[in-house]
Amino acid sequence: MKLDGIHHISAITGDARGNVDFYTRVLGLRLIAKTVNQDDPGVYHLFYGDELARPGAELTFFEYPGAAAGRAGAGMVHRIVSRVGSVAALDFWAARLTAEGLPVQRAGAGLRFADPEGLGHELVVGAVPDVPLTAEHPDVPVDMALQGFEGVRAFSARPAGSAAMLERLMGAARPGDEDLWELRGASRGGWIAFDPAPSDPGRPSAGTVHHVAWGTTDAQMPDWVRRVSDAGVPNSGIVDRHYFHSLYFREPGGVLYELATDRPGFTVDGPVEELGRRLILPPFLEPRRAEIEEHLTPLPDPRAGRPGPGRPRAAGQG
Repeated sequence: MKLDGIHHISAITGDARGNVDFYTRVLGLRLIAKTVNQDDPGVYHLFYGDELARPGAELTFFEYPGAAAGRAGAGMVHRIVSRVGSVAALDFWAARLTAEGLPVQRAGAGLRFADPEGLGHELVVGAVPDVPLTAEHPDVPVDMALQGFEGVRAFSARPAGSAAMLERLMGAARPGDEDLWELRGASRGGWIAFDPAPSDPGRPSAGTVHHVAWGTTDAQMPDWVRRVSDAGVPNSGIVDRHYFHSLYFREPGGVLYELATDRPGFTVDGPVEELGRRLILPPFLEPRRAEIEEHLTPLPDPRAGRPGPGRPRAAGQG
C-alpha cells in the first residue's frame, strides 16, 4: 500500500474573516468548503484549495475567534511547502506578498513568508510529474498560481522514532541525506522533513498547524487500520467525516497524522461551481443548523460578483 502524498493540512486561525481574505484574495486559492469542526460544531472549519477541490491542495483552518498567536515546537509542523511552476512564479509571489506588507525571504531555491498570523510557508519550483492543482483568480495568472503541496517541515521530539514509523509502517522513502521522507502513490506524492526542535515548548493556537493528512482510498483504509493497530499505535479507528473517511494517530515525535480518503469529496453536497458559497454541514449536524449559524462569524463570499463554471458573466465583465 502506498499513500498518495499530502491529502490536506489543517491549521488554526483566530480571525476567520482575515483568514478568508488572505488565502483567497492574496494567495489566490479557492474557498472550497465552509463547514464546521465536527468534533466542536461551534467552530468554523474552512477549506481552501484548487478549482476542483482535489486532495493535494486542501489547506484547512479551524477558527477560534480571538485566539492568541501560537508557536510551533517539538511535535508540530512549522512550515507548509507549496509548489509553483517556475522561477518567474517565485518572483511574482515575492512582489505580490511584499506589496501586501509581508516580509519575504529567498532561501536557496525557495521563497519563505508567513501569513498574517505567523503560519510559515515556503514556495518552491515543482520538479515532479504531479498534475498542477491550481485555482482561478482574476489577479493571479494560471502559470503563476500555487499548484498544491510539496511537503511540510516539522519539529520532532524523537527523530529516530519518527523515521522508523515513516519507513516501516507508512512505506515512506528517504531520497537523500536530509531528514526528509517522501510518500508517493499512483497519482501524487509529498514529503515531511524534520528539523531540530527549538528549546521553547510549542503552543498550539492561531498560526500553527493542527495536523497533516496523507491520502489513501476507501478500499485501502481497513488495511491501514489493521496495520496501525497491529503495530501497537493508538488510533481513532475509521471516522466518517461525510466528505471523506479518516484515521488519526500520532507519530512518535508528536505530530498528529491523519489518513484521509479521496471520496466522496465536497461535491457530495452540491455541484463544483457552488463550492464555498454556503455553510455545508454533515447530515448529523443538519438539525442544528440554526443554532450553529447563530454562533459563527458572518463571512463574505470571496467570489461574489465573479463568473465561474456554469455561471454567465455579468454585464461589463470581460
